[in-house]
Amino acid sequence: MRSSYSEEDVILLLKDITGMVEPQPAKVREKLIQSGKHYSEMLPVEYVPTDQYMQVYHNALKHYAKPVANAVGMLADKIIENKGKKIVLVSLARAGIPIGILVKRYIKFKYGINVPHYSISIIRGRGIDDNAMKYLLEKYRPQQILFVDGWIGKGAILNELKKDISAYEGVSADIAVVADPANVTELCGTHEDILIPSSCLNSTVSGLISRTFLRDDIIGRDDFHGAVYYGELTDSDLSYDFIETIEKEFNMENTPDLEKRVESQGIDEVINIGKNFGIDDINLIKPGIGETTRVLLRRIPWKVLIDERYKGNPQLEHIVRLAEEKHTPVEYYPLTHYKCCGIIKKLADA
Repeated sequence: MRSSYSEEDVILLLKDITGMVEPQPAKVREKLIQSGKHYSEMLPVEYVPTDQYMQVYHNALKHYAKPVANAVGMLADKIIENKGKKIVLVSLARAGIPIGILVKRYIKFKYGINVPHYSISIIRGRGIDDNAMKYLLEKYRPQQILFVDGWIGKGAILNELKKDISAYEGVSADIAVVADPANVTELCGTHEDILIPSSCLNSTVSGLISRTFLRDDIIGRDDFHGAVYYGELTDSDLSYDFIETIEKEFNMENTPDLEKRVESQGIDEVINIGKNFGIDDINLIKPGIGETTRVLLRRIPWKVLIDERYKGNPQLEHIVRLAEEKHTPVEYYPLTHYKCCGIIKKLADA
C-alpha cells in the first residue's frame, strides 16, 4: 500500500483500506474492546498533538537522537553477527517500520549492504498475516527472514510471534528491537527503557499509515491485513525528519549499554503491579515508555506510574505532558525494569 515512505526504504505488505472504515473516539472504542470486540476490528481517531506537545516531541528528538542511534547501531551489529548478511528485515507494522528503516540504513552505512525491508501486520490474539508470510516465503528462504519491532513492553507480541511462527518451517521467532526492558531477547540495542521519540506520535512519524486492521467484511481471505493512509496529514508528516535526525548520529563504533541489567523478566513486575492495584487483566497494564505513551495517545488511561528515580526526568516529559492533557493522575512508584507504566481504565465499572 501507499505511505509517505519510499519503496527503497520499505515495502508495505498491507491492503489499503482508506475510506472504508470510520475511526472511533477512544472512549467508544475502549468500551467495545472491554466488552469483547477485538481492537483490530476498529481504528482510533488519531490524536492531534497540541503545539506544546509538539515542542516536547522536538525536544525529545533533539536530546535522544544519539542514544537511539547508538542502540540502532548495536542492534544492527548483533543482527549481522548472529544472522549473517543475507537477511530480509520484516518489520511489524506500525511501530516497527521506522526502526526497520533505521536498521536497514545503518547496515548500508557500516557494512555497505542493501538488505530488503518489508513490513507486515501481526495482531495480538489474531496472529501474523498469513498471506504476507506466504508472499515472503515465495521470494526468500525461511532462514533469511528476521522480524523487527521498536521495543518490547511485557513481551505479548513476542509470545504471539513464537506461537504463530511454528506454522512456517525454518522461520525464526527471534525479534530484533531497539529496547528490551522486559529482558526477553538478546537481539536488542539496549535492555534499558529508553525513549524512542517515534513512540511519541502516531501516523505522522510512521509514514502516515494507521495501525493495522482485520475484519472479515473488509479483509478478504486472500488479502493482506489492512491499514488506512492519512493523506490529509501530509503537511504534518515528520516520518523522514525522524529517520534523518537519528541517521545523522550514526557512527561506526557503538558503545555497549552499561545500564545495570535486571535478571528477572518484565512480566513478573507487571503481575506484581496487577496485584498491588487490584487489576486482574494484565492486558490493562502497559509498561515502558513506548507502551505508556500509546495508552495516553490511544486508550482511556486510569493512571500513569513513574519510577521515583525518574521524577522530573526529561525522557518522561512527553508522558507528563500527555497525562496533564488527558487529566490522568501520575503516581510515583518504585519500578525495576521500567521507567514508567500506563494503566488502562476499566470501563465496565465506570
